[in-house]
Amino acid sequence: MDEEHVLDAAKPDISSADAFKRSMLAARLITYPDPAGGGASGIYMASLLERLGIAGEMKPKTEISPSAKVLYASVASGDVEIGFNQISEVLAQPTVEFAGPLASAIQNYTQFAPGIVTGSSQTDAGRALVTFFSSPAAQAVLKAKGFE
Repeated sequence: MDEEHVLDAAKPDISSADAFKRSMLAARLITYPDPAGGGASGIYMASLLERLGIAGEMKPKTEISPSAKVLYASVASGDVEIGFNQISEVLAQPTVEFAGPLASAIQNYTQFAPGIVTGSSQTDAGRALVTFFSSPAAQAVLKAKGFE
């Protein structure tokens, strides 16, 4: 999924699962998308804090965000210390700084795959788009935008 971090000050140490855990426990306030909204980032962050055994300790210092706009605004203003969303979404947001990806041991990836609807009247265009996404030029742009 490319879970990610947004922040407005010093970057937290997220270089390992243990460092991430320590940084979360030391944080004043964190935010991520509301898991009830169905977004992958919010669902994953809630489960990650549970899996690491710190959900209870993090609850009073976690602000669930109703929207990406609110999430980024609260981090950019300094009201929230650390925010989480998918890397590609964080990189597209000019008001916050990307702190880096989660350590591989706790990273989650969202996989995307192209497809062409059976019976489509645009199969040639669909094939051209899929071919384009596989090109070195498109791959370079996707990587720069946070996709692996």
